[in-house]
Amino acid sequence: MTLEEAQQTVDNWIKEYGVRYFSELTNMAVLTEEVGELARIIARTYGDQSFKKGENHDLGDEMADVLWVLICLANQTGVDLTEAFKKNLEKKTTRDKERHKNNPKL
Repeated sequence: MTLEEAQQTVDNWIKEYGVRYFSELTNMAVLTEEVGELARIIARTYGDQSFKKGENHDLGDEMADVLWVLICLANQTGVDLTEAFKKNLEKKTTRDKERHKNNPKL
């Protein structure tokens, strides 16, 4: 699935099942919440914390939740994620072309 297809799929789902998009501000808060849930799993899987008994830890599902809400925000604000991602990749390539290769920490 391309980013364009993902944006259209989310939009279709919202129109069929979701009634309407939550407000942009609400979705920003939801995105923050979802990133926090993703961070909890990362901290417990790769950091020093451990999971609580019965705690859900589906990393892929949490990443998908983050992506879902991000796509909602893109749809609401008229951002074409395919174009935005291409521009962002070009920016990073131009800016960081030699940066990481010359980083002694890496």
